[in-house]
Amino acid sequence: MGSGQVTSSVSPELQGKHVTVAGLGVSGVPAAKVLHARGAIVTVVNDGDDARAREQAAELEALGITVRLGDTASVSGSAAGTLPEGTELIVTAPGWKPDKPLFTAARAAGVDIWGDVELAWRLRGPDAAPWLAVTGTNGKTTTVQMLASILKAAGLRTAAVGNIGVSLLDAVLGDEEYDVLAVELSSYQLHWAPSLRAHSAAVLNLAPDHLDWHGSMEAYARDKGRIYEGNRVACVYNVADKLTEELVREADVEEGCRAIGFTLGTPGPSQLGVVDGILVDRAFVENRHQNAQELAEVSDVNPPAPHNIANALAAAALARAFGVPPTAVRDGLRAFTPDAHRIAHVADVDGVAYIDDSKATNTHAAEASLASYESIVWIAGGLAKGATFDELVAKSAKRLRGVVLIGADRALIRDALARHAPEVPVVDLDRTDTGAMLAAVQEARRLAVEGDTVLLAPACASMDMFANYNKRGDAFAQAVRGLGA
Repeated sequence: MGSGQVTSSVSPELQGKHVTVAGLGVSGVPAAKVLHARGAIVTVVNDGDDARAREQAAELEALGITVRLGDTASVSGSAAGTLPEGTELIVTAPGWKPDKPLFTAARAAGVDIWGDVELAWRLRGPDAAPWLAVTGTNGKTTTVQMLASILKAAGLRTAAVGNIGVSLLDAVLGDEEYDVLAVELSSYQLHWAPSLRAHSAAVLNLAPDHLDWHGSMEAYARDKGRIYEGNRVACVYNVADKLTEELVREADVEEGCRAIGFTLGTPGPSQLGVVDGILVDRAFVENRHQNAQELAEVSDVNPPAPHNIANALAAAALARAFGVPPTAVRDGLRAFTPDAHRIAHVADVDGVAYIDDSKATNTHAAEASLASYESIVWIAGGLAKGATFDELVAKSAKRLRGVVLIGADRALIRDALARHAPEVPVVDLDRTDTGAMLAAVQEARRLAVEGDTVLLAPACASMDMFANYNKRGDAFAQAVRGLGA
């Protein structure tokens, strides 16, 4: 990546414009700096007034940017909210809910609301690199990283950016030059990016998530579907998830843009799929009704779990839409190493495999993880975030040798197990301290026999016991390594 430095240059669209930035944090601070550098008159409003916020405010105020901390009238007031005087545009942090009083006031006044992705899209230059965009409930980061690896294997200058942690503003405005960007986008970011038009885009899957933010599953799906709007070459969808295909059908795309499916089965024309352990392309080949192009072997995917093979097919479809040759797909997948805590093999102890999938923080992700193994001692639980577990347990019951439950909402999973898998032994650890993970691993070892898999796939968030899913996975791995010692 480039240095992230923003060169000061006046933008005619922003020069002298009164812009309110909603929220500090990882997106608000760089957005405020970019807007200020381009001649806007910037005011930042933030509901928090802690030490970190005051530090960030001081940094911005030194540049001449106005910052209002603890701004309850605009941010969390009960009535219509108030706009800072003269506001002509709002640029918001992606996580701010659409029902904030500030946004209610903006809509009433006819003031546009952009997210940082929208700002980056509008500020990119005339020769800017096209975007290959990815969203979905699960698998976004892995797919974008696979895509970037494939693009690099083709000799292209690229980076994995967006919701993955590398700011799109840095990528678009920094010194580094790119041929194409692999862009991860969340539903929050897409909600606030009305003019985004990707070269090609994929929706990997859709399951209920963040419904408290979006208000309904319909609204959540609608925001995910924004990624297809204006696509030029390909809208990539999941053949096994009909909702993703429906979003393609509803999208307003450029003439000639194609719907491209990916499937774990044998692909039809205009699809990528799997035949006899080979990833094949029947979309970007001549005479696709009769021909197929081998891209890679299933064994080239790391790890070769079913949902990860689906991720690889989606990444391959986007890369092929950009004209990448088959050999680059193979080489890029071989070179790819997944992030930690994503179905990561920790160790084998007494013939039992221990797998860390702490990143499986919802039921959809846990279902995919559980489907990857045949005989499982499952470690699950945490914060359910409003989820229910009957469907997950019913689908996975036949694979379960035993279950160890931890966390604040473990009773929800225990009750689902009683309804749908009453014969499966369950250990209910009535504790939420971080030391519970060591006890969970020890109990799982007691339940497991040679050939089993002990799988941490919590189906829940981690914040009742751990700072984040990474810390939870680290605690699991440490406990497993203690068994080996």
